[in-house]
Amino acid sequence: MLSIRTICLHADDAERGAGFWSSALGYAPHPQAPDVLLPPDGGPRVGLYGDVVHVDLSTSGPEDQRAEVERLVSLGAQRVEDWPYPKDPDFVVLRDPEGNLFCVLDH
Repeated sequence: MLSIRTICLHADDAERGAGFWSSALGYAPHPQAPDVLLPPDGGPRVGLYGDVVHVDLSTSGPEDQRAEVERLVSLGAQRVEDWPYPKDPDFVVLRDPEGNLFCVLDH
């Protein structure tokens, strides 16, 4: 089952963006990743990085990730094969039928 893990916002200056959204939402910076803000209630995080606004969807692991990607593709999503993936990525980038990017994580 998918759930929203992170709402990713574009930020040229992650520190400035994190300061704004932390104050606006009452979120706290992640101890190891100051460009990720954690909500007090355990809901979706806010990430301040990347060039476009997108959503990260969480799965229960690699097998669930593969199944969800297949399911989403069958619903009309398209894999973004030419994304500059790092070595051994924990995510798959998809585009919804309207062209919006989103990621499916393996965790």
